[in-house]
Amino acid sequence: MPETKIGFEIKKLEIMDLDGNADASLEPKLSNDVLKQMYEKMVLTRAFDKKAFNLQRQGRSYTVAQVEGQEACQVGSVFALDMSTDWIFPTYREHGAMICAGMPLERMFAYWMGSEEGLRTEKNIYPLTIAIATHLIHAAGMGLAFKNTGKKGVTMPFFGDGATSEGDALEAFNFAGVFKTPTVFLCQNNYYAISVPLKLQTASKTLAQKALAFGIEGIQIDGNDVLAVYRATSQAVERARKGEGATLIECLTYRFGPHTTADDPTRYRPQSEVDEWRKKDPLPRFEKYLAKKGLWNEDYAKKVSEDNNAKIEEAVAKAEEMMKQLNPHDLLKNIWAGEQPMQQQEQEKLLQEFLGEGI
Repeated sequence: MPETKIGFEIKKLEIMDLDGNADASLEPKLSNDVLKQMYEKMVLTRAFDKKAFNLQRQGRSYTVAQVEGQEACQVGSVFALDMSTDWIFPTYREHGAMICAGMPLERMFAYWMGSEEGLRTEKNIYPLTIAIATHLIHAAGMGLAFKNTGKKGVTMPFFGDGATSEGDALEAFNFAGVFKTPTVFLCQNNYYAISVPLKLQTASKTLAQKALAFGIEGIQIDGNDVLAVYRATSQAVERARKGEGATLIECLTYRFGPHTTADDPTRYRPQSEVDEWRKKDPLPRFEKYLAKKGLWNEDYAKKVSEDNNAKIEEAVAKAEEMMKQLNPHDLLKNIWAGEQPMQQQEQEKLLQEFLGEGI
């Protein structure tokens, strides 16, 4: 028998160029109000990021993971969700996604100031994950639970290129493929897993093509194009709601700053590379698009910036007040339901001794 070729392909989606010109045939039909809301959330995300960085440098906060440069990935994707039914699964860099999902700013600041209580919320936001790729399995599992119980929810875990080198990610893709879970895997490929460049992580031409091995949809998009992010995510969410299974979206993007405030990116990437990516900054690019529609001008931008800065300062004040109310015994809260097991009772005693209580 002759050899036959099995055809697989990965598409790349781009809608808006660097000058803000959009392909009308691909441009999502969004109202002017929604477009402005997306822009305002992107600006707020960057303002939060800058303030969090400054607080760390002032000694008022601990290590922070910055998101500057990746705002379009997070805002565009969450705007495609229905946060009354859908869930996001963030890592340590998803400030924009959590803001769009309704996380109060003061709780986000409090988390980076050292309070695990900070990110407790009634919103559909899974607890922030530090361990790489573990939450992808959780997202696929929750997706199966939705499917089995007839709920309409879609799960969306956020992760970076480095996570695709972890076994947990591959297990999650496989699980989602086999059980057709309503999961949208949102990979922000910023080309570095801390200091390890993408070329040393994988020999694949794209990360999106990894979806093919597990029987799920895969697409690569310009992650600095908020319109492309929204369109691709909307289509993936629609597929998931119809019971057609999971999608892996690879967003090509770049973090302008360090991996965290404890990192020095000059040791592993050239400034010329950063400068090239600065030309693709998602914010000014979107501003040009909005300006062409008559939705953006300098006065509007100034007002958005001033309003957001006021929100930021108010949130910081609330966060610092929250930190004053912390109790060391909160370390052992929310671990067990019901009666404490013997191990935790022993830990409580050790904590009391450490604090000099009852001595």
